[in-house]
Amino acid sequence: MKQTRRHTVRILVLAVLYGPFAWQAAAPAQSNGFSVKHEAVINAPPAGVYRALVQQVGEWWNPQHTYSGDSKNLSIDARPGGCFCETLPAGGGVEHLRVVYLVPGEMLRLSGGLGPLQASGVVGTLSWKLTDTGSATTVEVTYVVGGFMEGGFERIVPAVNRVIGEQLRRLKLFIETGKPTQDTGQP
Repeated sequence: MKQTRRHTVRILVLAVLYGPFAWQAAAPAQSNGFSVKHEAVINAPPAGVYRALVQQVGEWWNPQHTYSGDSKNLSIDARPGGCFCETLPAGGGVEHLRVVYLVPGEMLRLSGGLGPLQASGVVGTLSWKLTDTGSATTVEVTYVVGGFMEGGFERIVPAVNRVIGEQLRRLKLFIETGKPTQDTGQP
């Protein structure tokens, strides 16, 4: 009983902290791919959201989802053909995604395989759509992946869905509070 109550309190605390944030489950994996989609309302104008998304990716991206373990090594060259890249020690580096479409303050679309998808025969499109609501910005992020993955896509979809949703939550918190995480005080 105590554990259930603690769990309920934690959910309520998270709901208050994240405000109007829609978590959306991934679509079921198909034999040839999958898609995930998340949406959040960020209390900032589209230009500010876009600036943080592109120019400050190293400030809000979770370092656990980098090869170097340090998100400060990430950068986005915001131009067609530009790289969402990460520098590695000894002159190494990783191209996570490539910019294929951008309209500052409205859309950033990148192509490529994130994380473990990079080693598979896949093509992925990560889109960040920003919509001005007058008092805030609605951000919709989708990641659509197709191709071949050894063992199928079913096993990777939950992790990809979790990571994409986490990055959007971290961006929202970073823009609204100046920090990509917030201590809830809960165990």
